[in-house]
Amino acid sequence: MRLYPEKLAGHLKQQLLPVYLISGDETLLVQECCDMVRRAARDAGCADREIIDVVPRFNWDEILHSASSMSLFAERKLVEIRLPSGKPGADGSKALCEYLEMAADSEDILLIVSGKIDKQSTNSKWYKALDKAGATLQIWPVEARDLPRWLQQRFSGAGMTIDNDALQLLCDRVEGNLLAAVQEVEKLKLLAADGHISAETITASVSNNARYNLFDMTDHALRGNASDSLKMLHGLRSEGTEPAVALWALLREIRTLYQARQQVDAGQSPQQVLSGLRVWKNRMSLMQGALSRHSSVSLTSLLEQASTVDGSIKGFASGKPWDNLENLVLRLAIKP
Repeated sequence: MRLYPEKLAGHLKQQLLPVYLISGDETLLVQECCDMVRRAARDAGCADREIIDVVPRFNWDEILHSASSMSLFAERKLVEIRLPSGKPGADGSKALCEYLEMAADSEDILLIVSGKIDKQSTNSKWYKALDKAGATLQIWPVEARDLPRWLQQRFSGAGMTIDNDALQLLCDRVEGNLLAAVQEVEKLKLLAADGHISAETITASVSNNARYNLFDMTDHALRGNASDSLKMLHGLRSEGTEPAVALWALLREIRTLYQARQQVDAGQSPQQVLSGLRVWKNRMSLMQGALSRHSSVSLTSLLEQASTVDGSIKGFASGKPWDNLENLVLRLAIKP
């Protein structure tokens, strides 16, 4: 039978089949699914685990020996075959089919961990035999468009909630690296005392141990201090801060300024507008100074430049991300 990764945990709570084939190139997800099967086998009484690595010039008689050595009085065990290539070849195909026949009356569990299996192989005799005897799971990579949903499920599973802008920021940071994403989720669990993740929570996780502070960098730019702001931007880069995080901090202030400028141009007072946009009192003069330097035209241009930075980070716009960030900081700090 065919199983899907997201259904595996529920399936194992209901039953444990004699055979599982888990394949794919997404190492983290393959490992997690295999760990679920291993735990279920252990809970079901498989006290022993036999690991068979299929290496070049592997002798497939080894798995037949494992099947023939089964005893009615032996402890139940998990037999794990690791097949990196996803192709057992003619000898392997024959041996796997024979193994299934020999182990039909055994209570042992067979787990095959494989690299990506192509469509042609899914129609082979050995694959169909495994699918008939137990379950097959094909693990597909998490595409960029699916990463936000995947991460959202991770946070929900960890008992946490996350804001949409924080979710997008985290997606930009991990750049499709699922292992890095899982590590970030675990780290954020420690930072979010109330179980809620905001964009500020994520930036705090970057800034806590940094010599250069992300928010100080943006404040210097808002004050018009281009030199110090650029120095801090370079420091953040050298400490390993992702460009997406630096962009988020700058873009947040630029958007606030743009919204404020629209309302000020419509006749409202700067202080009233900034207060309505929830700017803290201790930052009011800072934002008013930046607002007095920039017009609606220059702030629109800054938003367009921020879009260019975002595009260069994601690979569909010209220029290098950090070079584009420098340009954005300069244009924010200097009066047009």
